[in-house]
Amino acid sequence: MVRYVYDFKDGGRDLADLLGSKGANLAEVTRLGLPVPPGFTVTTEACRAFLATGEEPEGMWAEVSQHLSALETGTGRLLGQEDDPLLVSVRSGARFSMPGMMETVLDIGLNDDSVLGLAKMSGSERFAWDSYRRLVQMYGSTVLGVHPALFDEALTLLKDARGAADDIHLDASDLAWLVETYKSLIRDEAGCDFPQNPVQQLQQAILAVFRSWNAERAVLYRRRERIPDDLGTAVTVQRMVFGNLGPDSGSGVAFTRDPATGHRGLYGDYLPRAQGEDVVSGVRDAVPLAELERLDPRSYRHLHGHAQTLERHYRDLCDIEFTIERGTLWMLQTRVGKRTAEAAFAIATELVQEGLISTDECLTRVSGDGLARLMFPRFDTTAIGETLARGVPASPGAAVGAAVFDSAEAVRRAAAGEKVVLVREETTPDDLPGMVAAQAVLTGRGGKTSHAAVVARGMGKVCVCGAQDIAVNAEARRFTARDGVVVEEGNVISVDGSAGDVYLGPVPLVASATMRYLESGEMADSVVSAVAQALDHADSVRRLDVRANADTPEDAARAKKFGARGIGLCRTEHMFLGERRRLVEEMILARTDADRDRALEALLPLQRRDFTGILEAMDGFPVTIRLLDPPLHEFLPDRTDLAVRVATAEAAGQQPDARQVELLAAVNRMHEENPMLGLRGVRLGLVVPGLVAMQVRAIAEAVVERTRAGGSPHAEIMVPLVGAVEELRLAREEVTRVLTEVGEETGAPVHCPVGTMIELPRAALTAGRIAEEAEFFSFGTNDLTQTTWGFSRDDVEAAFFSAYLDEGVFAASPFETLDREGVGRLVRIAVEEGRAARTGLETGVCGEHGGDPESIQFFHEVGLDYVSCSPFRVPVARLEAGRAALATADTNDTR
Repeated sequence: MVRYVYDFKDGGRDLADLLGSKGANLAEVTRLGLPVPPGFTVTTEACRAFLATGEEPEGMWAEVSQHLSALETGTGRLLGQEDDPLLVSVRSGARFSMPGMMETVLDIGLNDDSVLGLAKMSGSERFAWDSYRRLVQMYGSTVLGVHPALFDEALTLLKDARGAADDIHLDASDLAWLVETYKSLIRDEAGCDFPQNPVQQLQQAILAVFRSWNAERAVLYRRRERIPDDLGTAVTVQRMVFGNLGPDSGSGVAFTRDPATGHRGLYGDYLPRAQGEDVVSGVRDAVPLAELERLDPRSYRHLHGHAQTLERHYRDLCDIEFTIERGTLWMLQTRVGKRTAEAAFAIATELVQEGLISTDECLTRVSGDGLARLMFPRFDTTAIGETLARGVPASPGAAVGAAVFDSAEAVRRAAAGEKVVLVREETTPDDLPGMVAAQAVLTGRGGKTSHAAVVARGMGKVCVCGAQDIAVNAEARRFTARDGVVVEEGNVISVDGSAGDVYLGPVPLVASATMRYLESGEMADSVVSAVAQALDHADSVRRLDVRANADTPEDAARAKKFGARGIGLCRTEHMFLGERRRLVEEMILARTDADRDRALEALLPLQRRDFTGILEAMDGFPVTIRLLDPPLHEFLPDRTDLAVRVATAEAAGQQPDARQVELLAAVNRMHEENPMLGLRGVRLGLVVPGLVAMQVRAIAEAVVERTRAGGSPHAEIMVPLVGAVEELRLAREEVTRVLTEVGEETGAPVHCPVGTMIELPRAALTAGRIAEEAEFFSFGTNDLTQTTWGFSRDDVEAAFFSAYLDEGVFAASPFETLDREGVGRLVRIAVEEGRAARTGLETGVCGEHGGDPESIQFFHEVGLDYVSCSPFRVPVARLEAGRAALATADTNDTR
């Protein structure tokens, strides 16, 4: 029989898939003996069954009732009894943290009778009615679908009428009136009464939390974070403890280390006379957690001790939610906390130093995406004027954009290509689309534990919270800073998430400390030291080699400095641009073989010089040189522009420029409806005499020159766009002939391995045959993705990719992260069949995916020998290659 409910005493963090992160961790903390209010968890399996059928699974409610009875027996109270009632919270808890994306209902069990009993038991009418209004509001919006803004509007009107700055200045009679107002709202908007039956409240709240798994904001968040849609959420039911009971009560959020910097110590926010939702929502400004030490030293000491216990147990930064009820500390939740990239590297390294984790585990705690963020530029502090505002540095980095004041406007402007900064008094889960679209988030309220801070850190967005220097007026679409400076919507502001500063206008950027280290070895701070240690360890454990895509000696030198061990793609077409374009035009326009040969002879020394420089910059490492790939007409002037020039001259009765007429004729002659599937790559080399020979001779002579200069050149020649083994055989014969000629002419035998780019599905599916002629494969995953999906990258990304991402067709663009099911399967087939035909066949990848962390994990799994990426992605690839090796080792150990 399926079990749908687990008491906190029966679980543990190893059951996170079943109990969700919250339920599993509450069970773990309970087992550690820390003070956790008792409760139970309804499983993710129950949620999935409910979402599949629309009905709670058979037997679930019987289990809930049984556990509720045990909770009532253990506490000596009944749910909703008139005197001294038991009240419970109902919270979501998915396997992966989704802060604020799903629903919570607190104070379940209150009704018109039990509120009086709660007032009598607590000795505070105000507390009882405050708890009741919270329940009616949460139940109304979460279960009955009443828009939350209606409740907020009623509360605001009441505060204005009473002249109250916030809700704690409302008295019991005010709150009792608010309860009746909320109940009337529910009656008008939902067409039903707020239920007085506590059991009905509990049952419907659980089902509402299940339904919230498919709420729009939850779906958007999962797509952003690549969390599978089929996991479902668990639901925790827990005895209420009350932070709003009086001046000796409150709620807070604590981190065992600073989630923004990684610095040791207890960090967080505390809000007296509040329930936990108040802290993260930012309805009132919390005080720093250090203030709790003054307000309640005993509770602070207990919290500090529990935090140390949890960090040692979890061996990581822990995020803790707690409530103090009349001087008694209760732990309501803990989890491994979200952190910035800086904090991730710093914390992982310090935990190694403290002996809590190994260097291998340290590498699994950081990521290539995080390293990439550390490489982003920072503001140039020497060019910064006076700050416009200052707040809490909640998520580091530097961002510049136009100020916008609601989520929809952020999405609209970002879709039009504009960079924006989302400015809010405080964010709510409904602001998620705007946060995704924005470069940065700025709020007038909140701290490092607010909704904006937690979500921004998880997404790697720049964020400054609690900027009390600004007064945000979302309706007027502006904010007013100190000294009366007004920032209207559309005005550009600059946000420094590392320092917490905001500036009017754009601020120039400079290289980050991490980038300066990678470029010059400058060891600026502890974070850079942590990055260096992580990269060194990744290099020591990775199996995948890392090369770079580089077309110039300068790019090659930079890539080598960043740790590249070779060039996986040198694109020769980039050497035909600029001043050399005219020579290419001469080759294309040649009327005779002799004319074409002269143009090629003029290009030869230029190409030889290029190759010599690149081989010198990457001396001792392989340099894979791809023969000319794009259609030749790409080197000619634009067809439309030429036609207009010629037609304009003719219309004016003038003689058109003869060269323009000749070029237009050539462009028309070579025009193709779909040039990316036309005369390019190996096809071009086979039909344009002398083109391959010129390039191969330039390579061979560069190898000889470098060898005679005492170098150790390792040039490899790659033939592009091969779809049939016969194409490669013909191309290889020409390559071999020229290499032999150069060797005989110079007296220095030249050996350059000859391979091909696997970028067509047919090549992947016939890889066994192609390997008979190829000494290596390099997967051109850009074209392989285009030809497998039938996508034209230049057109489709702007045309419909955003819709595909929104609708869940893609979890990520297949041009950014490899499509494992389709394109990845072709890669796997080609590797297996290629190596079966040629033992020791070298395989690598040189498309954009070579620098994508998730794709690198796949390339390691299928057994490629190397990845190649842009020079600036080389450090990311090194780190992820190391992480991939450790992940494979862990999998093998598990097996």
